[in-house]
Amino acid sequence: MTLAGQYLLLQVLVVLVVLLAVGAISVAQTARTFERSEVRPALSAAENLAANPVVRETIATAQPYDRSGLASVAESSRTNSGSTSVLLANTARLVLVSSDPTQVGDRVVTGPSRALAGASWTGTRDVSGRTVVVAQAPVYAERTGEVVGMAEIGREVPSLWSRIGDVVPNLLVYLGVASVLGLGGSLLLSRRVKRQTLGMEPTEIAGLVEHREALVHGVKEGVIAIDEQQRVTVVNDSARRLLGLPLDGVGHRLDELALDHELVEALTSSQPDPDRLVLVGDRVLALNRRPMRSHGQVIGSVTTLRDRTELSALERELGTSRATSDTLRAQTHEFANQLHTISGLLQLEEYDEVMRFVDGVRLSRSSLYDEVTSRIDDATVAALLIAKASLAAERGVELRLDPASCVGKVYGALARDLTTVVGNLVDNALDAVSTSEQPRVDVRVVGEGDAITVTVADTGPGVPDTEAVFRQGWTTKAGSGAGDGGRGFGLALTRLVCRRRGGDVRVHNEGGAVFTATLPTGTDGPDGDEEDA
Repeated sequence: MTLAGQYLLLQVLVVLVVLLAVGAISVAQTARTFERSEVRPALSAAENLAANPVVRETIATAQPYDRSGLASVAESSRTNSGSTSVLLANTARLVLVSSDPTQVGDRVVTGPSRALAGASWTGTRDVSGRTVVVAQAPVYAERTGEVVGMAEIGREVPSLWSRIGDVVPNLLVYLGVASVLGLGGSLLLSRRVKRQTLGMEPTEIAGLVEHREALVHGVKEGVIAIDEQQRVTVVNDSARRLLGLPLDGVGHRLDELALDHELVEALTSSQPDPDRLVLVGDRVLALNRRPMRSHGQVIGSVTTLRDRTELSALERELGTSRATSDTLRAQTHEFANQLHTISGLLQLEEYDEVMRFVDGVRLSRSSLYDEVTSRIDDATVAALLIAKASLAAERGVELRLDPASCVGKVYGALARDLTTVVGNLVDNALDAVSTSEQPRVDVRVVGEGDAITVTVADTGPGVPDTEAVFRQGWTTKAGSGAGDGGRGFGLALTRLVCRRRGGDVRVHNEGGAVFTATLPTGTDGPDGDEEDA
């Protein structure tokens, strides 16, 4: 059934129910109105009959079926008053005259009436399934004034079907008028609803909603839609998982969901370029935001999210491999130059110079390795610092390990987090001193008590904002703006790693930037990772 047909059927049913209720009320009110309106005429007719001189004089001595004339007087009173029944009885309740011949000679049942006691009475009585309005009046003797009988007048209440027959014409008129109004209203309402629902029927709308839900929740990428008031209107399972949203997040404003400021800004601000990278927890997400328009008006926005964490990790590993390759290439060139030097000295037969040159090269390498391994017991961190020292030498930067550095063997998640922090801070410092006249980077790694402190100082220009430097998208690399490619996440990841372990990272300017990171050791040990890592 179409939407218009459903509305019309509903209107007709409502009209029928209303008409039936109104008809029932009308019939009931008609019966009560008749009873009230007929009481007074019935009582008046009964009192007139009781006051008739013939009745007052003969009722005391009259007998049933005699020729006293009471029957003609009673019938005349019934006819003149338009009543249904009439009855005369003496004080012994013996019926002397009645419009119903079967009652003559019987005893009348007075019920609550006190007519024989001298008081008039009115009420209703059920006679053969019919309701009769009854009025009884006492008959007083002509001479003595004593009660010598009673007179009763009855007026029958119209039957139910008779009352319904009286109401039906009006009900039919009401039904016709209501049907016409309901039909017109239904057609107008259905046309308005169809315009608002783009001409689709309810089943089509329900099917469209089901398909939309299946589509939104079936895609692998996260999808989140926000209206103009920054309320979440749609969110699929992937977006809820990536953003850490609660199950009842739909309908809440973004500021009610405890989201990071950077994420809220990315979900609400315009995005000219695709794949904006945002750090959410320990995940790197690529966001693509597009406004939603209806009739030329912006009604909100929809944002798709893709998890770039693994890809970013691969990019970092690729960058590390590229840096290592560059370092090895530089060392290859350096060793080639040294071999050429040795070859030339041999050809010149300067054997003593060859020995001194080889000893110098050996001592230079051994001193670097000994300096690192004597202070850093962990092979992973030591290897990282040696590799960074070679990279720094290639760039013409002096990388020095503070003599106060001292750290033992680290395990599990702490080893991975420590290499992440040291690597990011050193890389950031090497980039910062690229334009310095005397480029130098000082590294200090100290393990004291239940925490490891990493301090990296450089001779660069320092940082303009000691808090903004840790925001995702901020970069210290010259010529790069916020959000340039995949940059601007090193320091943000460093702070995330430190705070995840219960530590933190700070920076201040002192002849350059000085970064200090604290990593609590927690419960990491040789048997496995940290319990809450």
